[in-house]
Amino acid sequence: MRAILVEGMRGVKARPFQRRHGGVLLHVTSLPGSNLGIDAYRFVDFLVEAGITVWQILPLGPTHEDLSPYQCLSVHAGNPKLISLRCLVEEPWFGICDIDLNDCGAALWQGYRRFTLYASQAMQAEFAAFCREQAFWLEDYVLFQALRETQDNAPWFEWPQKLHGHAFKELGVVGKELETLMDRNRFEQFIFFRQWSRLKNYANGHGVFIFGDMPIFVAHDSADVWAQPEYFTVDKGGQLTVMAGVPPDYFSATGQCWGNPLYQWDRLEDDGFGWWLERVRTQLRLCDIIRIDHFRGLESYWEIPASSKTAVKGRWVKAPGEALFRALEDSYGSLPLVAEDLGIITPAVDALRDQFHLPGMKVLQFAFEGGSDNPYLPENYLENCVVYTGTHDNDTTLGWFNKLSEDKRHYIYEYLGFPSEPMPWALIECAFQSIAKHAVVPMQDLLELGSEGRMNLPGMIDNNNWRWHFNWPQVKPDLAARIRYLVRHYDRL
Repeated sequence: MRAILVEGMRGVKARPFQRRHGGVLLHVTSLPGSNLGIDAYRFVDFLVEAGITVWQILPLGPTHEDLSPYQCLSVHAGNPKLISLRCLVEEPWFGICDIDLNDCGAALWQGYRRFTLYASQAMQAEFAAFCREQAFWLEDYVLFQALRETQDNAPWFEWPQKLHGHAFKELGVVGKELETLMDRNRFEQFIFFRQWSRLKNYANGHGVFIFGDMPIFVAHDSADVWAQPEYFTVDKGGQLTVMAGVPPDYFSATGQCWGNPLYQWDRLEDDGFGWWLERVRTQLRLCDIIRIDHFRGLESYWEIPASSKTAVKGRWVKAPGEALFRALEDSYGSLPLVAEDLGIITPAVDALRDQFHLPGMKVLQFAFEGGSDNPYLPENYLENCVVYTGTHDNDTTLGWFNKLSEDKRHYIYEYLGFPSEPMPWALIECAFQSIAKHAVVPMQDLLELGSEGRMNLPGMIDNNNWRWHFNWPQVKPDLAARIRYLVRHYDRL
């Protein structure tokens, strides 16, 4: 398995970095159907028509109730809520039966039961092979999820001590109820990866690369921390001792407390970074390109006392990023990684990124503050970077622009040479025109949406976060042609 993966990496995965690309940022949940069904394939067709060769998504893992894809229940598992129920009922083993396509949980239970009864021998063998190949994470995940269901979905560190990872697994006792729940969770992961592989193969077959996202930190309430607490900053009861976040920055005057445990890097390094190697192994199966969210945390991370209400009081602590990347290269060769290097970036962070030839990120919405040395101004770019009009954490370009003063708006139009196109197209063209090898535009900007299209407001508990999606009537008939003109004109076709 490892040999095949490494060979695949060296032979295929490096290709996205060999020429200029145009990309669109849109998470799967922002599709009209919010799943891996027909709208996902239609979106790929739209990208092909527009000349776009990179589809950037957010993390695909199972989320908590807040829906944040950056606080997942597993760094390996797929989100069962992304499974297309319509595609599921079209499986030959599903047969004809009444099913509520609006009730994901009930439909997946029905699917699991019918699979066990009616799936062909070949399909059962495919399922068994999936479970064997993914056992390195799957068994911990399905047990964690089964226990979580029996505990009313409470966080694992609030469970009885006997149910904590090592303690429970040492008992070796799993009752019939847990076994059934575990089997259903295995089935859900099998279906998710099967549907995702079909979609990814369809995209790749039409010349579209999948650009995924890997959060640097892991959710406290996750199968990963529950199963291997020795790798994280939690005490014997599972409570945080210190937590991750960022100091005050562009997004928040008091910084952000993320509530994630930090890594016990000494222990991870002593174990040869095996935990990280397995994590990246999964991401390489899911995506062609991987963005490392909060890359600077692999050089130094902001450590906050667990009792803190804000992130103001913290300290920078050194991380073994160089040793980690060398271990990754030893296992996988040259990796198709992108460093999310926004925020407080030091020369040491730049050096780590450049040492391993990783593209960084540039955001045009950040370009018009300060002086001529602003690193987000296009004239200051190096070719090896990814430029965005904005990201999932920004307001839409139109929403951002409309909130600026009249003087600032005039200054931006003056900088752009008083383009004939209004916002957001003036900034979109600037991105495609730049020297950056990759230019990525959020779908909201292509649809000319204002702040109503914002995906996330960082550091805030907002009921609108992660819920935005578009509808096909919003896509103007000439949109693909308009994008394709820019892609061709600026040599990104």
